[in-house]
Amino acid sequence: MEDKNYKLKKLIKELESMRGRHTELITVYVPAGHNLNEIVGLLSQEVSLTQNVKSKAVRKNVITALTKVLQHLKLYKQTPEHGLAIFCGNVSENEGIADMKIWAIEPPEPLKVKLYWCDQKFELAPLKDMVKEKDVYVLAVLDLQEATIGVLKGKTVQTVRYLESLVPGKTSKGGQSAQRFGRVREGLIGDFFKKVAEAIRAAVPEGSRGIIIGGPGPAKSDLIDRGYLMTDIKNMVLGVRDTGYADEHGLQELLERSRDLLAEAAVAKEKDLVQRLMEGLQRDTGLVTYGVVAVKNALLLGAVSMILISEEVDWEEVEYACSCGNSEKRFIRKGSDVKCAKCGKVIKVLGRMDAVDAFEELAKQFGTEVVVVSRSSREGEQLYALGGVAAFLRYKL
Repeated sequence: MEDKNYKLKKLIKELESMRGRHTELITVYVPAGHNLNEIVGLLSQEVSLTQNVKSKAVRKNVITALTKVLQHLKLYKQTPEHGLAIFCGNVSENEGIADMKIWAIEPPEPLKVKLYWCDQKFELAPLKDMVKEKDVYVLAVLDLQEATIGVLKGKTVQTVRYLESLVPGKTSKGGQSAQRFGRVREGLIGDFFKKVAEAIRAAVPEGSRGIIIGGPGPAKSDLIDRGYLMTDIKNMVLGVRDTGYADEHGLQELLERSRDLLAEAAVAKEKDLVQRLMEGLQRDTGLVTYGVVAVKNALLLGAVSMILISEEVDWEEVEYACSCGNSEKRFIRKGSDVKCAKCGKVIKVLGRMDAVDAFEELAKQFGTEVVVVSRSSREGEQLYALGGVAAFLRYKL
């Protein structure tokens, strides 16, 4: 999972949990390239219109939220490259007590929607679309008469190539001997398979997660088994599925019959990394370690090449300064009392940071990659059970 996607997912989860007691939570989307002054004008008009709201409490909260958003917009000279999303409102659970909060994010992808919305919950659909699975796969369906190659992006399959073969039926015509006809036919099949293999290779985009091949007969397996696919392309084949057609309808059918393969491929990298980690632990190679303290210490020594961290890790980094003179940053379980490591007193925290964010900040200093792992696989659960944090080392410690 990409770092930006993780942070966006975390924000969405936080905002989803917020509810207004009345229709007083404000959502503002500024599209990429849009004039920021127009948005400021729109929100200023809304401040005037809100004066007509009958409920004094709602009127006050909405105007306060709008004013807070307008103040935040003054921080920008122009609309950020990908646009801007702002969420603001009274999220207090208690009637009559205000808890006005604001969130602002420059999304990882260009925003295409302009929106001002006031409701009991925040409007999050445009952001949710950005964190949906967007991996790219190549789909190919074929028989001995035709072949269709498509690229799957998100939920959409785009056909990129259609091929027709010159392969005749199995019955010879024109008085040819069966043996000679068979040789000609096999030659034409070979030529067709070569063209299909070349078309599949040409269709594979950079960063593709894999290839799935289908069709109504044995041609799909013959293409692979007879060695027409180059080794690097063959290694990308996730699976083979039966379909009733070899045209565009066949691509849609192949997609429906490959949901299990696509779901598996989405977490394949994470699973592979965790498997390598577990193998390193079992073999005691000395090149892997786990646990927040061990990983942090190794990272500070510059010994960590990659950190694996569960997206649901229940650790956080806290910063405190105790009256005994001790001050530090360290990791604790979320929800735990913060006790001074020197005198043992429960003390006030100066700052908190989610463990994922804390490790990412630290990793930047050492050129270390951070991979956030979901719990949607057995391997993801294994990492979580280890404490949620592990690392591959550059050298033995």
